[in-house]
Order: sequence, then structure tokens, then C-alpha cells
Amino acid sequence: MKFAQISALFAAAGPALTAAYTLSDNIIGSGFYNAFDFEAIADPTHGRVNYVSQSTAQSQNLTFASSNSFILRADFKTVLSPSGPGRNSVRIRSKKTYTTHVAVFDMRHMPQGCGTWPAVWETLESNWPNGGEVDIVEGVNDQSPNAATLHTSPGCTMPASRLQTGTSLQLDCNTQVNGNAGCGVRFPTTQSYGPSFNSIGGGWYALERTNLHIRVWFWPRNSGSVPAEVKNGASTVNPDSWGTPTALFPNTSCDLASHFSQNNIIINLTFCGDWAGNVYGSSGCPSTCVDFVNNNPSAFTNAYFDFASLKVYL
Repeated sequence: MKFAQISALFAAAGPALTAAYTLSDNIIGSGFYNAFDFEAIADPTHGRVNYVSQSTAQSQNLTFASSNSFILRADFKTVLSPSGPGRNSVRIRSKKTYTTHVAVFDMRHMPQGCGTWPAVWETLESNWPNGGEVDIVEGVNDQSPNAATLHTSPGCTMPASRLQTGTSLQLDCNTQVNGNAGCGVRFPTTQSYGPSFNSIGGGWYALERTNLHIRVWFWPRNSGSVPAEVKNGASTVNPDSWGTPTALFPNTSCDLASHFSQNNIIINLTFCGDWAGNVYGSSGCPSTCVDFVNNNPSAFTNAYFDFASLKVYL
């Protein structure tokens, strides 16, 4: 075959090749300790929480791992003093940062309970909101379904009509408007969040980030539509073969390259605070949020993440 013919062949194959991503980070069990740093910081969302160090988390069994599981949870034994710190919990941030990538979270269980505010997201904390934020899993007070949301500096909006299975909420991603609601997409199934998610053994969330779009998918554990390469943890993935995303954030009226920098992956569980606390009264939960979190440790027996794996593809 002549050189020109070979070049033409590779050129023709180019678009298909660019859609494929190769496994870079395969994080399972105790691998989470190597891949993430623990952030014992004051909660930026003003929650009734006390984020602890890795040594404290491990000594109190707030994090522990097996060969195929990583647990991250809050304290469920201690009655809190109203004048003391919040409920012990965990916030971890990936050591690596990512730009163009695919992240697949195989999750068996997420925190549930009145007052809880769990999140799986990506951002660059030191430059927020200028480096962008993508919320992959987030909700409060067991209120299904999940929503995926972008938060950005001014000048990033989303089209009202786009090819996704979820429902668009606010369209302006600017943190300075709409009470920093961001531009969210509500998922179409209650199985995407909280007790309903946990009752089926969880499922998979996947994020693809490029300069052309950010896409998020969710597949329940019992779904027949889970792509084989996601379910089996393949060494390469092609999101173009995964079907219509649950949430689509195109660059139509948002220059993603300028609004999003290299981001860390963050996993955390807080309580009450700016969101869960503010809507607590309309969530069908008892007492006030802070009083409930202080006085009912056993209510947080199921306030834990169980990750089967996190796979990042580049």
C-alpha cells in the first residue's frame, strides 16, 4: 500500500479514533487512599459538619476499604453539643487534575437521610468559580431525582433545547445569578438519587468533558442499557456509543475551554448548610435541620458512599 493510501486511511479513521479514551486511573478499594487527599477544612457551604483528617477518618471507621469497595461515611454514634463542632464527616479531593477526560463512577450506595447533602463533583477550588464546576451527583434531604449542574464565571449559558433525556432547569451557569443555582439538568428517574438509588444497589454515573461539550450519563444497576464497556470496566471507552446523555452541556453559548480549567474530583458529605438547610422545612423532615443533625446520630446509619470503583480515561 502506498504512503498516500495509508495517510488517507488514517485520516478517514481520525474522528472515530478521537472518540475513544484509554484507561488512565483505575481506583478501587484502598487505591482511593493513594488517589485522594483528605480535606479537613471549614465547609465552604456552611454545613453542620466537621471534616476530619485521613487518620481520624480511619481511626473512627469513617473510611475503610476492601478489595472491591471504598466506604466514605459520617459519624452515626455521637449526639452533638449545640455549641460544639458539626457531625464528623469526610471530604476528599483527587491528587490529579483533569481537563479532557471520561470519569466512570461505579457506586453501590450513596448517603441518605434528612439533612444530608452528598456530592460528587469536579472543580479547581483555588480558582472557583473561574475554573468551572461540574456537579455529577448532588442532592439534599433524600429528594430525588439527581441533578447534574454547571457553575461558572459570567458568560456561560445553555440552550433551552438540547439532545438529552433529562430536563433543563436554569439556563445561566453564572454563579452570580439565580442564587448560584447554576445551569442544572434534572434526571428522568428517581433511581438516580437517594433511597431509591440505594434500593437497587446503585448504578453508574459517567462524565465526559471536552471543549465541545460536557456530557453526563446515569444507568441504574438493574438497567439493560448499561454499555458493556462501562459495566465491565473496559480498558478503552467510546462515549459516542453510549446513546443520548442524561445531561448535555454544549459549547453553543459557553466557551467551555475558557470557563473550565484543570479540575480535581471531589467527593464529600455535608449536612444542612446553604442548600440542605435552606430547603429542609419543605422536605418533609422533622424538627429543624441543625437540631435533627445534632440529636439523632442513628438517623445517619445509612449516610455513606460505597464505591466499587472510579475509572478515569484520557
